[in-house]
Amino acid sequence: MCPRLVSVTRKLHEGAGRVIQIKSTAFIYRPIRQVFDFISTPENDFQWQYGTLASTRISEGVTKVGTFFRTVGHLMGHRVQSTYEVTEYELNRKYGFKSLSGPLNSFTSYTFRMAKNCTQIDLSMQANAANLFEFTETIFEKKMKRQLKENLAMLKTILESA
Repeated sequence: MCPRLVSVTRKLHEGAGRVIQIKSTAFIYRPIRQVFDFISTPENDFQWQYGTLASTRISEGVTKVGTFFRTVGHLMGHRVQSTYEVTEYELNRKYGFKSLSGPLNSFTSYTFRMAKNCTQIDLSMQANAANLFEFTETIFEKKMKRQLKENLAMLKTILESA
């Protein structure tokens, strides 16, 4: 049996679910430019984001505010496809995007700064998980917090070993 492909469009505060807010910080011993370039290139997502099978820029040209990209992956045991729009792009300082379609209605933002000979990344994510695959919001929130921390740890490993 083929996995189900989920694609839904919603507003962030729509639905009965509450908005989940997750924040995490990582320190990577690489120049800020290298870290920013890697994170802000959607085609790299599958290398460090658990569950992402592929990520492709839909818009032509370099990444900037208004750029669209699409990801295919797995979330909570389901095959999913999502489309995103870059909403924040300040070279070496800030990168953010919002979901336009997919099972999660989300906004993700990364801020970058130098801190004690390394790059500090502050990740902030807001997601509305109403009626997501019949999981409770509490279970979903715990899984997402753990996953985002693991993603940042993988990112650190990849960039520091390069």
